[in-house]
Parts: sequence; C-alpha cells; structure tokens
Amino acid sequence: MTNKEVTITEVCPRDGFQSVSEWIPTEEKVRIINQLIDCGYKQIEVTSFVHPRAIPQLKDADEVLKRIKRSKDVKLRALVPNTRGLERAIAAGVDKVKLMLSASDSHSISNANCKTEEAFERFVPLVELAEKSGMKVGGSISVAFGCPYEGEIPVERLVMICEKYRSLGITEVSLADTTGMANPVRIKNNVRELRRRFPDFTFSLHLHNTRGMAFANAVAGWEEGIVHFDSSAGGLGGCPYAPGASGNIASEDLIHGFEEMGIHTGVSLNRVIEAAKDIQQSLPQYVDSFLLKAGKCSDLSASPKAQQKVQI
Repeated sequence: MTNKEVTITEVCPRDGFQSVSEWIPTEEKVRIINQLIDCGYKQIEVTSFVHPRAIPQLKDADEVLKRIKRSKDVKLRALVPNTRGLERAIAAGVDKVKLMLSASDSHSISNANCKTEEAFERFVPLVELAEKSGMKVGGSISVAFGCPYEGEIPVERLVMICEKYRSLGITEVSLADTTGMANPVRIKNNVRELRRRFPDFTFSLHLHNTRGMAFANAVAGWEEGIVHFDSSAGGLGGCPYAPGASGNIASEDLIHGFEEMGIHTGVSLNRVIEAAKDIQQSLPQYVDSFLLKAGKCSDLSASPKAQQKVQI
C-alpha cells in the first residue's frame, strides 16, 4: 500500500551550488539557505566538505555553516569524502554526514580516483571516527541506474554496495540517478529487489532530470514504497565528474506533482517557489523548472468573454 506522505530533502546548497561555475558569494549562499530553512523541510543538505581544489564553489563550507541560522525542526546534512571532511563537518555542527560510493568502477575512478572497492576501504576509519563522535552517517550510490561510461548497472552491483554499507552499520542509502539514465521500469525493478533483499534499510531516491524522466521515476519509486526523495530548488545541480549530468529534479516540480496527487510533503510550495525565483534572479542560466515557466495547476487564467478572432 503506497504512503500518502513523503519526506523531501533539499539539496540545492550542495548539489546545486557545486554545478555553478561562477563564484556565488558566501553571503548569497547563506541568504538562500536561510530562505530554504523557512520552507518546512525536515532536512537540508547544506554543503560538501571537499578539498577546495576539487570543488572551488564549496571552499567556504565552514564559513557558511557558521553564518546560517539554525532551526530545531531542520536537520543539516553534509557530504564528506574523507576523514578530514568528517572532522570539518563535526566542527561545523551538522546533524548527519553522507558518504558516496559509485555503482561503477569507471565513475568511481572519475570521482574518487580509485575503484569502488578501494573507495569503500577508505570509509572504514571515517565511520569509526563518526561513531566515536556520535555523528549519524548515511550512504549513497552514484550512477545507481546507469553510468555514462558503462551503461546500465546490474542490480547485483547495487546489492554488493549495500552489503558493504551494512558491514559499516549504515542502513540509510540514497540511490542516485546521477546522469538521468533511469526509467520507471528500471526504478521499479531495482527498488523492489533492493527492498526485498534489505528490508531493514531506508532507501531514498536522488533523481536528475537530464532526459525529462525524473518525476515519472519519482512516482515509480513511490509506488514501490520509497518515501524519501532529494530535490533542488530551481532544478540546480549536476555532477562535475559525470559527463552529461544536468540538474536535479526541481523541488517545486516534485512538491507540486506529489501534492496534486494527494501526497503530502510537509513543505510550503509557495515558499519554495519564491526561493526558486530568487535563485533564478541570481543564476538564470542554471535554473530549470517547469513550475517557474508554467505556474501551478491552480493558477487559472481569466475566463474569456468571447472567442478571440483572428484576422485572415
């Protein structure tokens, strides 16, 4: 039986900002994040504690965390690639960190400069430190439904990575369609198998709209029992280490679609739209949102008094 409530994590401050080539001033990042905190999200992915040379846009992660407002109702999550990143996240006071493994060795080499197995081994001391520090840890699998180098990912590959996460005590795993190669059938088949094999896991979907399939994929996941989704205000996003990776599904599109279906998100759609419009003002070339173009279904036009005549 499908659930009538879903939880959406806002990832624009991390996945969205990292895709922007020109520098976003720290005060602008803080302003946008504060605006998103007021939208009703239960969790926001605020940054990634990576080396500044890897993603220069996020070199001010520590300063951003110092300056944003905090709310007891909103958990702050950050991506960490290594122990140094975890140490920074702990010092910054985030509530949870996320680890990332690639479903394919090719993408792992591009992203982490090593194959997936080696990337996993690097996480072992990181998780030990997180446990000692009381930091919550979640996992993710990049290119989970298709790799731009290797094509479709066998579900057994996802099973193997989930087993590795389980060995570290991690049972929250995000399945990322990093370059938008998924389709509803693949989503359904893989999610169904993973939930069968790992009934104790909490899976979420992180969908990109590269080929216009993201909302259909979200619904397919929801029909298979997924109730946790990532999205990005304004549709910002993309992976710097995956060819063809364009924006995440826009938060306003995902929220609007679910609410139209009678599925409650707990997020204020109007506030998210306002935040997305502000982002559009600052970064117009990066925004990709159906709702900002067409408006909500409830935004009706005035009824015509008569047929518009066309002069021939």
